Formats: sequence, C-alpha cells, structure tokens
Amino acid sequence: MKRIGRPRSLGAQLALLVALALGVAQAVNFVLLLQATRRQSFVQTSTLAIARLAETVQRTRTGQTTPEMLRGSLSTPVSPITDQMALLPDVADRARDMLQEVGIGVGDIRAAEVPAQEFQVQVNDQGKLLRRAAVLKRQVIVVSAQIAQGRWVTTAAPLPPLNPGVFGGLIFQTMVLYGFVLLTVLWVGGRLARPLAELRHAAERFDWRSAPEPIAAQGPDDIGRLIEAFNAMRTRISAMLDEKDRMLGAIGHDLRTPLASLRVRTELVEDSGERARMAATIDEMNRTLDDILSLARLGKSSEPEQRVDLPALIDSLAEEFEDLGADLAIEDAGRLAVPMRPILLKRAFRNLIENALKYGERARLRVFADGGHAVVEIDDDGPGIPEQDMDRMFEAFTRLEGSRSRDTGGAGLGLALASAIVEAHRGTLTLANRADGGLRATVRLPF
Repeated sequence: MKRIGRPRSLGAQLALLVALALGVAQAVNFVLLLQATRRQSFVQTSTLAIARLAETVQRTRTGQTTPEMLRGSLSTPVSPITDQMALLPDVADRARDMLQEVGIGVGDIRAAEVPAQEFQVQVNDQGKLLRRAAVLKRQVIVVSAQIAQGRWVTTAAPLPPLNPGVFGGLIFQTMVLYGFVLLTVLWVGGRLARPLAELRHAAERFDWRSAPEPIAAQGPDDIGRLIEAFNAMRTRISAMLDEKDRMLGAIGHDLRTPLASLRVRTELVEDSGERARMAATIDEMNRTLDDILSLARLGKSSEPEQRVDLPALIDSLAEEFEDLGADLAIEDAGRLAVPMRPILLKRAFRNLIENALKYGERARLRVFADGGHAVVEIDDDGPGIPEQDMDRMFEAFTRLEGSRSRDTGGAGLGLALASAIVEAHRGTLTLANRADGGLRATVRLPF
C-alpha cells in the first residue's frame, strides 16, 4: 500500500498549515461555545428552579397550596439533598439572595445537580416531581429550603439537552471557512509557486555554453527581486566564464611562442640523447597545454553538430592506432547515426583508447544500439581501478600513479576531458572492472 506523505509543493504545504491552524481554532471555538452554552443553560435552569422555590414557599406560608399546586414541588420533613450529591453552594447563595429580595425568609438552603433518575429514587413516594426528566435521563438542578422546623420545600428544574443546532451551525461555519480560506490559500500558493517553479527550471537549464535568457520578474515583490537577482547573477557568471576563455586563449598563445622557441633551440644541443629528452619534454608540455585549453573551452567549440555514423568514426580511429602497431580489435557494427561534433568526440574516444592500450596493452572495441542510445564499450586487460577510486578518476589531474610523465600516464587529464566531452553530447561515461580482469569504459550517447 502506498503511504501518503506530507505534501511537497508550496501551495499544498500552505493549505495544510492553514487547514491545521483553522482546525485547532475551530476546536477551541467549539469548546468555548459549548462551555458558554452549558453555562447559559445552567444559569437559566437554576433561576427557574429558584423561582419555583420562591413561589412554592410563598404559597405554602399563605395556605394557598393544593395537591395540584404542589405538583412542581415537594414537601418533606428533611431535605432530599444529601452530602453525597454534587452540591451547588453558589446556586444556594443566589437562591437566598433572590428570596430575600422578594421578602421571603427561610432557614437553610441547599442545592445540587443530580441525574433525574437518581433523584427520582430519593422521592419515589411523591413520584410526579421529575417524571418527564427521569424518562429523558437528563440532569436536574434541585433546590431545597427549610421553611420551618422539620419541614423542607424542594423544587427542581431539568437541564435542557444540548441543542443539535449548535453542532450543525459550527460544522456549517467550519465548512464555509475551509472553503473560502483554503481556496484563497491555494490561489496565493499557486501565485507564489509559479514564479519559483520557473526560477527552479531556469536554474536547472542553466548552460554556461549559451547566452542566458532572462526570466520575467513576476509574483510578489520579494520573489520578483529574487528573480531579478538570479538574472543578474547568471549574467555575471556568463561574463566571468567568457573572460576566463579569453584569458586562457591569451595564456595559450603566450606559452606556445616560448615553447616553439625552446623547441628550435633544442636543435643546437650537440648531445643527441639530451636533445631528444628536451624535445620530448617540450612536446609533453604542448600536449598538456592542449588538454588544459580543450577542457577549459569545452562547450565553446565552433564545430557545428551533425549526424555522423558512429561505427565509421570508431573504425577510422582504430585504423590510426593499428597503423602505429597497436594491438586493437573491433567488432563489426551496422550503421548508427548519432548527432555529434565529430572532431571533439573523436578526441574523447582517442583518450579512452590510449588509456586502454597504455594500461592494458591491448584494446577491444564494440559498438551497438541499446534502446535510444548508441553504446561504445572499450575493454582492456590491465589491472583495473580500485572501486573506491573509480569516481575520482574523472577529476582533472587525478591519477593512480603519482608522476606526471606521459610515459606513465600523463597529467591525468584524459579521462576528465573525455567525460566532459561525452557529457557535452548529453551522454554518459562510466568505468567498471570486468569480472575476468581488466577495465571497461562505456560511453552512452543519445541518437
């Protein structure tokens, strides 16, 4: 069963927060309303019981009572209100004050709130006092006053049941509030979320290789200023990257001139061995400089993208290495046209093949289609790479072997450059140790 988690969108979270707050507020409102209703009913009922008591006491003293007149009251030698009942001293005090106001003096006054059935048992010899209340199983307020020695007059009034309209009105009010408030919150949340979603999409689509398109500032002022700040930041980043490219171009030009001069001067060295070593060092510096500039300028290539037969491109590379005497094998593959910048992508595959030959002495290539991707696998028979070092091999200037000699692996830019080129073609480059030994580099490119 799928679990229902908390909402993820801004509008839904705002709606949930408001719904919870509104629910708590309505619960508090219900409790307060219920207490006020019950208090009002209690005051009204106790006042009715006291009024009945005053009338009964007055008629009893004037001798105007008849059995019919005593139907709403009870005359007993002792008070039917016992200490075990829920006594109401405040009601008793109010009854005394009200009786004194109308000029009726009495002795002791007692009041209690009891279930109608329980009180009916106490007075079952005069069973008409609370007959209807007992049937309805309601609470009653009983007030008893001593009007003479050994004579008590008692009256009672049942508390009315809670009006169902209170619940219905509150439920209707809650539904109306939820309807208006939540719809408003969802509208406001959507108004806030739309520009934020566009800002997120713009950040995800940000490509330093193309000129940024500004996002229209919309929504509240705070979000509008955030979008404007993002546009300005993106413009500054693009300007910094352009400046970096110009600086690297100038550095490359300035370094190539003295390197070319050094290359010429090596011819003046009489020792042929020393001259060869110096020339190799200069050539290595030139290749490292080319790798650095290529990696830094990746994405700013002026080479247009075109559809090229990938197996044919791999075959041409294999022929170049075979002409140099490399041990390389490639499986035949059918035509597989892939959108690419062929010169750039050819350099990525050349770096991968060179690594395979350098560390594994031989390379085996395979090209095939897999779903919507063209896949190139390059296997070698080398020692492989420890699993814990696999990810960092794509970082620039990272090598398992510590030197920077081209004879033992170069400057550590080959894999970084190849990975960057493949990613620029919306593809992926992965490395994996083979079960039978060696390493496999896998390139996946979309058709």
